[in-house]
Amino acid sequence: MAGMLRLAMAFSVLLSLSLPSSHAQTGACGNYKFTSNKNFTSCSNLPYLNSFLHWTFEQSTGKLQMAYRHTGITTSNWVAWAINPNLNSESSAMLGAQSLVAFQQSNGTTRVYKSPISNYQTTLAEGNLNYEVSDLSAEYLNNDGMIIFATWTLPTNSTTILQVWQQGPVSSDSPSVHPTVAPNTNAKGTLDLLSGATASSGGGGSRIRKKNIHGILNAVSWGVLMPFGAMVARYLKVFKSADPAWFYLHATCQTSAYVVGVAGWATGLKLGSDSTGIQYNTHRNIGITLFCLGTLQVFALLLRPNKDHKFRFHWNIYHHATGYAVIILSIVNIFEGFDILQPEKKWKNAYIGLIIALGVQAALLEAYTWYVVLKRKRSEKAPRTANGVNGVNGYSA
Repeated sequence: MAGMLRLAMAFSVLLSLSLPSSHAQTGACGNYKFTSNKNFTSCSNLPYLNSFLHWTFEQSTGKLQMAYRHTGITTSNWVAWAINPNLNSESSAMLGAQSLVAFQQSNGTTRVYKSPISNYQTTLAEGNLNYEVSDLSAEYLNNDGMIIFATWTLPTNSTTILQVWQQGPVSSDSPSVHPTVAPNTNAKGTLDLLSGATASSGGGGSRIRKKNIHGILNAVSWGVLMPFGAMVARYLKVFKSADPAWFYLHATCQTSAYVVGVAGWATGLKLGSDSTGIQYNTHRNIGITLFCLGTLQVFALLLRPNKDHKFRFHWNIYHHATGYAVIILSIVNIFEGFDILQPEKKWKNAYIGLIIALGVQAALLEAYTWYVVLKRKRSEKAPRTANGVNGVNGYSA
């Protein structure tokens, strides 16, 4: 078991070192050649959704000539690039965004249009923008995805914009709701049109770190320490020499898991409150359930009857049932978290490997403890002949 715990700790350390960069993308930007022979003075590799922005900006006139290039999509996807006039709309950059939308229609033609966004339930309907936009066009290239071209007329007193970019599915020649996983919700940030400097809007980098911290805390607590503590109680208490050490080790593991898990749960609540309009209902509801059940387990520990108490049998049933429910829900919710955070696939595989290893070890220990218990029962039932058959030391009374 000690080896499994060391493996779990190593997994958490590696996960913490790698997750913050799990969504970064690399690739050529300035070397790209447009089929229309258009040239731009600046280019930025956008950090999410395989996207690039090429532009030329004239501060004196406010003219922004741009090309938004979104790769890695198919004809069943729509893409959008937008400017939000409010640089201070940190946590809700989508609201008020003035967007350009493009997708390929079922007849093979490419549709591109302007769409102002006023609420989170937007259908990306066509409408007028707060900015003057001209030379609007788009083209779909199999290898290079969708490219939107346009010329914006911006105020001349500002050189920084808050940009938002997005992709989603197309259904019946109409845009459908985009996914709400991390790459989509983080696809926003400020851009200095003169220097090319970019920054995550509203502490997007900080939110990513909070999401990673939330994931690590919960994976280690609910997903590793909690099952390990249950294994300690299940398999060590069979050995009389381990009593009462097994109980203190079990209580330490479960209490530590609960404390760390509550910290992870609290970061999740904070992330939810900071993500207006974005909800992961299944993940959130399971998390709330886990917190309630975990809290009940803590109180159950404080109210544990003595071994000879008449309610001890019922307490054991409750304690075991609640504990196993917590473990199962914890593992399910961790996979829900993986689907939301979308780290590199190797980390999800690493956790799967860890759970399989714990399961294999539990199966082996289960078989061995049953062997010990049955052997002990047989020895207790065997007739005692060590003192002879005629009484004490072979002498009759």
